[in-house]
Amino acid sequence: MKRIIKKSDSEIIKRNLIYKTNADNSELRKILLKEQKKFCAYTEEYIGYNDANDVEHFNPNLKDTKEDTYLNWFNIKHKPNNVKRSNWLKPILQPTSLDFEERIIYHEGMYLHKPNDIEAKNLIELLKLNEEIFVKDRIRYINRRKERISERKINPEEYFKEKIEKDIDEIKYLRAIQEEFGIDIWNMIPEIID
Repeated sequence: MKRIIKKSDSEIIKRNLIYKTNADNSELRKILLKEQKKFCAYTEEYIGYNDANDVEHFNPNLKDTKEDTYLNWFNIKHKPNNVKRSNWLKPILQPTSLDFEERIIYHEGMYLHKPNDIEAKNLIELLKLNEEIFVKDRIRYINRRKERISERKINPEEYFKEKIEKDIDEIKYLRAIQEEFGIDIWNMIPEIID
């Protein structure tokens, strides 16, 4: 998982949008999706046209309170929203923390934390980032990319530029790509234009 960057000039802030329980939040979801370049905040998988996706309240205890704001909202795929651990863990590392990628350490498909970093540990647990199936999927995905790059005898940046242009929906695990291939995949992905 990579750090989620929230924009100080977000349309959500400019337009003073709020989440409404049992109401139409499609505009809010659309803006979050655009800001996240159509990638799920938690799984880092591309959210395609037919993928169910939700406005996620990172801290569910804030839902329907005045503290439930833009900083607590993320766009995620529907299934991860349903399997997210239901009991809130405190203290917890925020997905927007400036030091996120120093505290949530990617290593060979897994997300690690320093022994005394309870906030990072709780985030990993809450989002189930190290469930066996997720770790295996990340490892397989990265290994397949390495094989393709080797077969084609091109550098990783060229490979992923081509994937972004032709098959962006096949890109996932942005943090793993960043760490395994040493490229800034996030900034290679273009901003979404309305």
